Amino acid sequence: MPIVARQLTPEGLAPLAYQADSLADAARFEPQGVYTITNTYPNLQALKLDAHLTRLEDSARREGIPLTLDRPRLRAALRQLIVESGYDVVRFRITVPAATPDQPVLTVEPFRPPAPEVYTQGIRCVTVTNARRDNPAAKTTGWMTQRRDVQNALPPGVTEGLLASPSGHLLEGLSSNFYAILGGVLHSAEAGVLAGIGRQVVYEVAPGIVPLSGEPVAVADIPRLAEAFITSASRGIVPVVEIDGLRIGDGAPGPLTRALRGAYGDWVSAHLEDI
Repeated sequence: MPIVARQLTPEGLAPLAYQADSLADAARFEPQGVYTITNTYPNLQALKLDAHLTRLEDSARREGIPLTLDRPRLRAALRQLIVESGYDVVRFRITVPAATPDQPVLTVEPFRPPAPEVYTQGIRCVTVTNARRDNPAAKTTGWMTQRRDVQNALPPGVTEGLLASPSGHLLEGLSSNFYAILGGVLHSAEAGVLAGIGRQVVYEVAPGIVPLSGEPVAVADIPRLAEAFITSASRGIVPVVEIDGLRIGDGAPGPLTRALRGAYGDWVSAHLEDI
């Protein structure tokens, strides 16, 4: 199914002069700027939409883009676009062009969640040292384009690349935050990474399950990791069972990851909001 893309102009939603089959395909047409991306739930609901918009404004500030969102108008336009698309549940992107920050681009596609085995069996990852965010705390369209090339070059069967710092620490995924359990502590880098919306939920539920640390683990620690996982707003918690060909734990989603996934799902169900 094709995406539906519009620009929110002073006169209302206006069509754009391109067609694409997916949000990933449409990325090549996106203007330079900043963006946020997530999915809806049935009945036009979303998770932490205001947090997405706050991070969008913060990303704009970090990129020197003057932006104060008219949130009620933006929400109304997003609702209108979703209804007009005819799709029940969607994945949507809001892009703020650097040249015209008062005219965001709204793009939607049908939401297809990951296959169940992604959660029951986990995913494989590799470390990446040839890519780095210029401004890691900002979610920019430039990084969206750069990471696509890196993602496309990942080995077969590998789902995500994990960015390693020059000092040899695991920072974040190409499109996710990364977490590792080492010595009974949940580690996730807080500096030099994008503050993910999914991570906000993890930080809400984790203290009752496992101690938290904002210090990243090192690449050299991979053989000693008990468990690992990534998060993103559209995928939630995804277990990682292998990094660079090294098995994590016993090679299956671990008990703490499973407990966190359950608590994460319960938190989401209790905190959905109308768009």
